[in-house]
Amino acid sequence: MESESFLGNIDPQAVDKLYKEYLSNPNSVEEGWRNFFKGFDFALAGYSTNGGQQFDAEVKVINLIDAYRKRGHLFTKTNPVRTPRMFTPTLDIENFELSKADLNTVFQAGKQLGIGPAKLSDILDFLQSTYTTTIGCEYMYIRNNEVVNWLQHRIENNRNSTVFTHEQKKHILSHLKQAVGFEQFIHRKFIGQKRFSLEGVETLIPAMDAVIERGAELGIQEFVIGIPHRGRLNVLANIMQKPFDNIFSEFFGEEYDENVALGDVKYHMGYSASVKTDNGNEVKLNLVPNPSHLEAVTPVAIGLSRSRIDHLYQKDFTKLAPIIIHGDAAIASQGVVYETLQMSQLKGYRVGGAIHLIVNNQVGFTTNYADARSSTYSTDIAKVIQSPIFHVNGDDPEALAHTIRLAMDFRQRFQRDVFIDILGYRRYGHNEGDEPRFTQPILYKAIAKHPNPRDIYAKKLVEQGVIDSEFLKKKVDSFDSFLDEKLELAQKAKKVSIQPFLESDWKQIRHSVKDDFCTSPETGVAMADLERIAKSINSLPPDMQFFKKLEKLIADRQLHVESGRVDWAIAELLAYGTLVDQGHPVRLSGQDSERGTFSHRHAVYAVEDSEEKYFPLKNISSTQASFHVYNSPLSEYGVLGFDYGYSLGVPNGLTIWEAQFGDFFNVAQVIIDQYVSSAEDKWGLKSGLTLLLPHGFEGQGPEHSSARIERFLTLAARQNMQITNISTPANFFHALRKQVKREFRTPLIVFTPKSLLRHPRCISQLDELSKGAFQEVIDDNYVESEKVLRVVFCSGKIYYDLLERKEHFEANDIALVRIEQLYPFPKKQVENVIARYPNTIQWLWVQEEPQNMGAWNFIRDNITQVPIEVVSRLASGSPAVGLSKLHNQEQQEIIGKVFRRCDCELNNKYCGLQCKVGSQRSERKAEYVEVVRGK
Repeated sequence: MESESFLGNIDPQAVDKLYKEYLSNPNSVEEGWRNFFKGFDFALAGYSTNGGQQFDAEVKVINLIDAYRKRGHLFTKTNPVRTPRMFTPTLDIENFELSKADLNTVFQAGKQLGIGPAKLSDILDFLQSTYTTTIGCEYMYIRNNEVVNWLQHRIENNRNSTVFTHEQKKHILSHLKQAVGFEQFIHRKFIGQKRFSLEGVETLIPAMDAVIERGAELGIQEFVIGIPHRGRLNVLANIMQKPFDNIFSEFFGEEYDENVALGDVKYHMGYSASVKTDNGNEVKLNLVPNPSHLEAVTPVAIGLSRSRIDHLYQKDFTKLAPIIIHGDAAIASQGVVYETLQMSQLKGYRVGGAIHLIVNNQVGFTTNYADARSSTYSTDIAKVIQSPIFHVNGDDPEALAHTIRLAMDFRQRFQRDVFIDILGYRRYGHNEGDEPRFTQPILYKAIAKHPNPRDIYAKKLVEQGVIDSEFLKKKVDSFDSFLDEKLELAQKAKKVSIQPFLESDWKQIRHSVKDDFCTSPETGVAMADLERIAKSINSLPPDMQFFKKLEKLIADRQLHVESGRVDWAIAELLAYGTLVDQGHPVRLSGQDSERGTFSHRHAVYAVEDSEEKYFPLKNISSTQASFHVYNSPLSEYGVLGFDYGYSLGVPNGLTIWEAQFGDFFNVAQVIIDQYVSSAEDKWGLKSGLTLLLPHGFEGQGPEHSSARIERFLTLAARQNMQITNISTPANFFHALRKQVKREFRTPLIVFTPKSLLRHPRCISQLDELSKGAFQEVIDDNYVESEKVLRVVFCSGKIYYDLLERKEHFEANDIALVRIEQLYPFPKKQVENVIARYPNTIQWLWVQEEPQNMGAWNFIRDNITQVPIEVVSRLASGSPAVGLSKLHNQEQQEIIGKVFRRCDCELNNKYCGLQCKVGSQRSERKAEYVEVVRGK
């Protein structure tokens, strides 16, 4: 419901209508107006001769109040180094048809502010001290009356409620001393080295302390922190309590300890810690590793938060809160922020509200803020999700602490995001070796003369008699001496020590080694359990009515199972069902994932003539683990980042992100590059995230054919991922199950089929699920190996096209070998295949993709024992053609090159390499065989 409280410029006719409603029934208008009209009636009784004029004047004052609530933030004293921007119309009383002659007039409108009937001068003082000092408030656009009224009450009635004791003020100063002192120490000791200083917005440190302290008072037990590189070292040292000597060692370290392979720069590292608040509460802090790609960490931190809320805090959103720290340029321009915010109130992605702190340097690299956005504020995006925004002068730490208390109370009360824009500056350039005066000479002249927040606040406390002039000097000297000791300790360290992120949660899970991928573990499930789970998920509750086609589909599935046959969907659902039955939580998220893009999965049953849904995989047993499947918003970058973060918080679970079509993953390429493929090497992160990417050339055009196998293979190294192109339901079943049945976790990429979902040959026997393991390579078991002259290696869907042609021609001298796992490359299994076919003349790799795409280049580099040739589409900049007819021609050319025809007595049918008439190699067959065999 939209708020009706003084929105817009209220004309007398509107007020008159409300007044008549009030006279008819006082309870028909909201409380604010009811109080106003009570006062107005009282005033009217005493001033009956000029009641009309008084009424008009009251309305003008109401408009003035409304304007301060809506636009006061435009006229604040929140910018510490720049001249405030000019906005019109101003809040001068003349713009509301009032004058200085009205200043001593008593207005009933004061009741709207909770101060009762008051002189206009007092009303103005109240409004200015509330809305135009060092805190600017934006909230009147929010469409929920309860939220607006709550915020209005807290902002106006409690504006002076935060009274800081002397000890609390010293506490704030102590954090400023550490924040400023840490930056100045590094600046002196590590001259010219990059650290992405926090100088200019050091109040972030007491601000984060206030978030944690107030949050703990309100019952929050854990914070997950997402932060970019700027200020990260300061936060690690002074909030996360990472040992200073560990941080210093990263400035001159030469090698890492065993916890990371390649490492990363010091201002990208994560950290986990438990800290004690002033009240003795123990709070967990998890600062998520981040790349240089600004805001990439945002959805990851939110996903990790949701995972821990689900599994550690039993879905109690009041127990954990994310803190997301943004730069002003990044939050205004990085699209993933919008994607993440759009998830903030969705059932499958909400976290009960994040605390957003904006480190507002008023510049992005060298770009002035006026050139960096079209919006008034960098935080205007928050209005999309109806979140309140507070703009605070970074030189006023008490105003910031007051605002944070209000923000934390709001978050716990309404479970919504809240934004605090800390206006400061950047004392140096983008990094400490950069010269900012090339591009902002005027601004940096002002910054050079501007004292730091510590000294400003200390001067204020001296003036208030809280400390004397020697207090700060002693504290600063003591802290410098402490840092010198830690620096000396760091210089003695031989290796850089990196604490594994979420170490206690992942202590039972190790990093993988090369030998782990030689074979797969047994992942079969007892037949009795398979049948029990299949019957459970293929049964409909008798008290619910379902769509007739769905009833038939479910009945047909059960018939398939009872006949001992499973298709792709049944195998997939049985994998999920057996995992949750064995205590492994499963989460599947993606566009259309509940039903499946190709209407194959049907993991959720819609109840007819109802909004109710039935989840069969949630109803297997009373002791099962959780199963969740969510249709995601139409986002890849944000949702994949979220699901990667989610996987970090559930080591024992299977977390899956599914693309609508496989090639759409490239919208989330940043998450693939910076987290999925490299996070273990850089930061030691462990994740078992599984990606399902529909892939296959079926005439659907360039954007619905290829999931870009080549891109993943380019990123593959040091067993960082498993990359598969699976061709049977049983192998998919085992691939999913092995993700949580090993002692280690590695991301799994599955190029899933489209047409194979209903292909009559893409069927497995139920007993294949009850025994065995994932097969990295599937050999051709229907040929006599000695008679095979041509071996065709392939992967995925094209196997069935080749199989159909092979059976048509009865080409028994051709073996079709499927490489189901492309990476880590199953070298030993492929060597065994090659050894099985001693008489082979020709070795082929066949793929649907153009020659410069797909797996060919990777296969060529990994199959070196025999001369292997490629059969594929011609190299191309685009993955596929647009016309179905051209697609079919290309596909037939690929198949035709494998099964050559000739003009022999077999009447244009395939006759194999033994043909003595038409084969291109027949006349030189003996010579060719000698060359192939190296004789």
